[in-house]
Amino acid sequence: MTNEPPVIAIDDRVRHQTIDGFGFSTAFRRNELVRALPEDKQREILDLWFSAEKGAGLSILRLGIGSAPSGAPYDAMVSIQPEDPGGPDAPPRYVWDGDDNSQVWMAKAAQAYGVRRFVAVAWSAPGYMKDTGQERHGGRLKPEWRRAYADYLVQYTRFYAEEGVRITDLGFANEPDWTAPHASMRFTPEEAAEFVKVLGPRAAGVGLVCCESLGWTEAKAYTAAIEADPEARRWVRVYSGHGYATPVDFPLSARRPTWMSEWNPSGTAWTARWYDGSGSDGFTVASAVHDALTLGNVSAYLYWLGASTGSTRALLLVDEDARDYRVSKRLWALAAWSRFVRPGAVRIEAVPARAALRVSAFRNLDGSRAVVVLNTGMTALTWDGVGEGARAYLTDEDASLAPAPVAGGAVTFPPRSLTTVVLP
Repeated sequence: MTNEPPVIAIDDRVRHQTIDGFGFSTAFRRNELVRALPEDKQREILDLWFSAEKGAGLSILRLGIGSAPSGAPYDAMVSIQPEDPGGPDAPPRYVWDGDDNSQVWMAKAAQAYGVRRFVAVAWSAPGYMKDTGQERHGGRLKPEWRRAYADYLVQYTRFYAEEGVRITDLGFANEPDWTAPHASMRFTPEEAAEFVKVLGPRAAGVGLVCCESLGWTEAKAYTAAIEADPEARRWVRVYSGHGYATPVDFPLSARRPTWMSEWNPSGTAWTARWYDGSGSDGFTVASAVHDALTLGNVSAYLYWLGASTGSTRALLLVDEDARDYRVSKRLWALAAWSRFVRPGAVRIEAVPARAALRVSAFRNLDGSRAVVVLNTGMTALTWDGVGEGARAYLTDEDASLAPAPVAGGAVTFPPRSLTTVVLP
């Protein structure tokens, strides 16, 4: 008789980060695609995103603050002040249509499902505030426009408040370390810290997010610059970075929660598959979420687009011609965490005895525990002793959070599968 260690050992006494939630972005007007679908299709998609019974139960929505002139074509987020009011000291001339490229509609729909965390991020200031004179292709905010730009961002949150939606988190830059062909604006870490001190006092009641860098390693410099400045540090609620330039595989040194606030896998074609070797399948996304939570210690994971068209790696593909949509396994990969790991949960210690297993575990505020297991190997593995009342949900090529058997207090993890085990 051998005393082999359990396949997975859970230790509630060892606690890691608190979870703020999981979500996605509606930027660049992609939500307009959903709104153009028939109402029954709209409802199905909203259920897939926000329902904790039918879908992923996502709890954070990331909005895009526009900078484009009025009349801009699809894909360009329209500014709330499309024209120069006459200089940085002139009275502002804001324009609000109550719709904001359909983002108000989306935010209200999310709110009806219980979403309470709304993150608004600007990709750029309007072109007239920048040294390049355009919202695209990088460029920097002119120093004399700092206060006016800060007021501009705060006014955006006030417009949403008028619509009954509270913006909880505000970002003034997106990927400030990259000159993008679309709306973009550069900040050095030092410039970001200085601007935080302008924006923070004006944005009372709204936490600042900084600084949405292109990669996680790149986020270190922005985080360090804020942390080194007591006045700037006072105003920043969340440190954020993306997963494009470098992966999220280590914790940032910060006194605030850290978020992986944007990423989707690379690729040139749509795939709905769980595992196909493309690098943009559901298995790839599950691996990235696991690493961000367990290696990066992130408190939130925000996927890039919830839906888009063409050769997208979004969670859903909208077919404008057929007025329909398709669901990818990327959605269900994210849902393995987001449906069962609710805001306020704490990640607890989970140690697998098999190298093929990647395991993360969480205790929710109601006392329940969610254990998410990615079996990367080609052999099924069984976890004995999960106890009475446990439930399991399987995602693989054939299943999407489908109930899985818990026989005799044991759960089996099929090869290359993702299983969420909920312990009472």
